[in-house]
Amino acid sequence: METRDFITDNQIIKVIYITNEEINQQKNTIQVNDEIAAIVPVQTKVASQPKSLPSKGYQWREQKMNTWRYLMAAGMIAGLVLHGLIRFGGNYNIGSLLFGEKALAQTVASKYSNLNHSVNLTKQAKTANKQPIAVKYVNGAPTPDWSNITFKNMKFGEGGSVEFPNINNPGMKESRTWSAGQSLSEVMELGDFEATEFNIEDFTLEDIANITGIKLKDLKLSDFETLKWQTLEDLALSIPNLEDLEVGAIPPIQELVTKVTGNAADYQTVGEVLDNYPELGEAELGKYVKLDKYKLTSIPGIEDAQLKDFTNWQNTTIDQVPGLVDVPFDQFPNVPIPDVSFIGKVDLPLGSLESGRWKSISGSYQAGFNVSCEKRCGHIEVSGSDIVVGAQWMSGKDQKVKGGFGILGNLNGGKEPTGRHPFGKSFKQVIWDINEADGSISTAMFFRICKRGWIDLGCSPYFIGPVPFFTYREIDPIILGTPLSVPKKVTP
Repeated sequence: METRDFITDNQIIKVIYITNEEINQQKNTIQVNDEIAAIVPVQTKVASQPKSLPSKGYQWREQKMNTWRYLMAAGMIAGLVLHGLIRFGGNYNIGSLLFGEKALAQTVASKYSNLNHSVNLTKQAKTANKQPIAVKYVNGAPTPDWSNITFKNMKFGEGGSVEFPNINNPGMKESRTWSAGQSLSEVMELGDFEATEFNIEDFTLEDIANITGIKLKDLKLSDFETLKWQTLEDLALSIPNLEDLEVGAIPPIQELVTKVTGNAADYQTVGEVLDNYPELGEAELGKYVKLDKYKLTSIPGIEDAQLKDFTNWQNTTIDQVPGLVDVPFDQFPNVPIPDVSFIGKVDLPLGSLESGRWKSISGSYQAGFNVSCEKRCGHIEVSGSDIVVGAQWMSGKDQKVKGGFGILGNLNGGKEPTGRHPFGKSFKQVIWDINEADGSISTAMFFRICKRGWIDLGCSPYFIGPVPFFTYREIDPIILGTPLSVPKKVTP
């Protein structure tokens, strides 16, 4: 008996022969006449299946799905970026961080300016709006280009007037009047900008001459209004070393002393005649001397005195300080820096038919900046970050609020147009005209009257104006500044 393995297509079998002959192990066939005792299956053989390749249709569908997945992922990323720009751009300036736009930075102050070396740090394209004043853009929002703005080229858009209380204050006028098209320099006085960002009072006449190029020797004493109400004692206190000079060496002082005392006193010093003739301490220069007879420089050292050193300098009209009307604002000892803590977008301008508006972010220093409006509530709604979305800036043409302090706080009935101060205390920005049809608004600057001298009369409300300021359209950025809080519910 002998055993042999056979391999078929699907299995391996073992065949048992009954024979005495030797079986050929290389032979893989079974003959019919072979003496076989048994055929036993040993192992099933599974043929390996060829790997099937995906069809071209399947490959095309898979490639298309991958493309859609890529586009969906890219869209989600772009959406997140856009959402960040819209939602946070006004507050945190994410747009600037992504695209490299820089915010305006304050530079180190020099003697005449703190912006002499500043650069226009924004590359924002100008909007189609033609602005009434010179403009720069910070994070897309318009700001004054102080290098091209002077008191002379700022004009009133409408007229107005106010009378002052009867107060004995040397140099103080009885009233203030302005008309449309009139220069700001003809109406505003130095004291109106006291304790503001400009610090104009720190100027000397020499400083102004160096900036504007005027020749002080060609001017008259009458060109400097402040001298009209100065006494000899005032001049001795304000002009360096004047009290050490002889009266005869100063022609206008010589005329004053002679007319007041009846004596020439040419060889006495200014300090000596003040000691000998106390009445000179009360005699105003403009009442005894024809100021247009003498050159400005006929009083030695007058060009070196700071404006604030003269008595009641606050009562001096801007255009009555030699050369001051031509000084660009960026050449002042200081200049307002826009408060870009919060920048919103003009979302929706709404006219005077609106009423019952309580999410206000406008008002005044005295009334706060959340003054609600009951009737005739023209306003803009502001969008931007979560902090400002839905906020309402009311029109100052429709709404007046409490303003001012001290005796002058009673002027104009103690009221001023509602608004905000994103550019400091020098002026107030007020929403003025609203055009719902084309989605545009105009804003205006309003100024105040201040008398903060030895006799402190306080400051009036901001009602001297309007002076045309920036115009805006829907979605334009607008600087809001601080303080900023949006009411969450109606205040009783």
